[in-house]
Amino acid sequence: MRMYDIIYKKRMGNELTYEEIKFAVNGYVNGEIPDYQMSALLMAICFQGMTGSETFNLTELMMKSGDVVDLSSIDGITVDKHSTGGVGDKTTLIVAPIVASLGAKVAKMSGRGLGFTGGTVDKLESIPGYRTSLSPTEFLDNVRKCGIAVTGQSGNLAPADKKLYALRDVTATVDSIPLIASSIMSKKLASGADTIVLDVKTGNGAFMKTLDGSYALARAMVDIGKSFNKNMRALITDMSAPLGMNVGNSLEVKEAVEVLSGKGDPDLYEICIALSASIISAAFKLEYTEAESRCKNAISNGSAILKMKEWISMQGGDVTYIDNPERLYTSPIKVDYLSKTEGYVSEINAESVGIGSMLLGAGRKTKDDIIDLGAGIVLKSKIGQYVKKGQALATMCTSNKDLVSQCEKMLDSAFLITDIKPRPTKLIHAIIE
Repeated sequence: MRMYDIIYKKRMGNELTYEEIKFAVNGYVNGEIPDYQMSALLMAICFQGMTGSETFNLTELMMKSGDVVDLSSIDGITVDKHSTGGVGDKTTLIVAPIVASLGAKVAKMSGRGLGFTGGTVDKLESIPGYRTSLSPTEFLDNVRKCGIAVTGQSGNLAPADKKLYALRDVTATVDSIPLIASSIMSKKLASGADTIVLDVKTGNGAFMKTLDGSYALARAMVDIGKSFNKNMRALITDMSAPLGMNVGNSLEVKEAVEVLSGKGDPDLYEICIALSASIISAAFKLEYTEAESRCKNAISNGSAILKMKEWISMQGGDVTYIDNPERLYTSPIKVDYLSKTEGYVSEINAESVGIGSMLLGAGRKTKDDIIDLGAGIVLKSKIGQYVKKGQALATMCTSNKDLVSQCEKMLDSAFLITDIKPRPTKLIHAIIE
């Protein structure tokens, strides 16, 4: 078997066999196939696509290239949630305690942020003492004892995907639905959960900018998961504006605590209830309306915030910061961004706000950058709100005043003020079962 023949076959639009995909993936991981040949194959896939069978085989091979977490020793139903990334997306911090308080077992490995999208691990590290690195034994024990463990990803989880993604990132081959779906699902399947709920973002602040693209990606991932006998759901949720009011690591933890305490942004609450209800409905075979009611009650009766404190404590975090979230570190320099005109807030571009927050120090331009856990943007207005000239639209938080002007330029492009009140934004576009 030759890599040349595999590249040519896919370039001509023909379906690759399991053995051919295995030869390419394993050969590349083992260093037997050079970058230029794998790049050629990835480009051919971008142009020609992959069949469902090819995508399944690629996912399986990447999943089996490293460790596969065994959660069978945990009593009950293990669940996981994955978001395709967005701005202000702190849903894991809210959803995990809700569903764990209702009996689901959340065994989750999360990543760090890169670019303008935040990472759950970075957010959790803004809680003093919280440990994002657990041994396999600690990870399983925490899930058994309190129903939640959220850690950084294992260094040997789907290493084939890690190597392939690094190559895709520099060869303009990221934007391919079969490659994206197999990349995400290889890691989710290797993480071992019984029930997986996907939050596929759509809009200017999302990886997938169009609703059609988001739907196709969600459908592909659900199909892959079902082929592996996983209980799957996918929600397509809006990311044309930031989710919630806070963007930045410690700022987002504060907002998550607010929502779990029965306060906070109603849009963020709605998304988190929908995700939580989808998990509970899928995991326990309940009608969605019944699952939704239980999730709302978990917040109103206080069980969700109690579960969050138990989880944070189990991983070494200081729960006094959950009791008093205003104590969480916020960068000392705070500058209001003011409206330059009067009218209705018609747009808050999520991508521009995310980049602005990154420029203040809240995100990484490269994976080796050190972030400012207290930096970010606090929105003071929502779409549809009427504002006056000179009114604060947002507050920029940073530790370096020289970064403010860069962020202001991004906010200039983020906010659109018009004379006509915009229609309400649809937050949940579809639920795919």
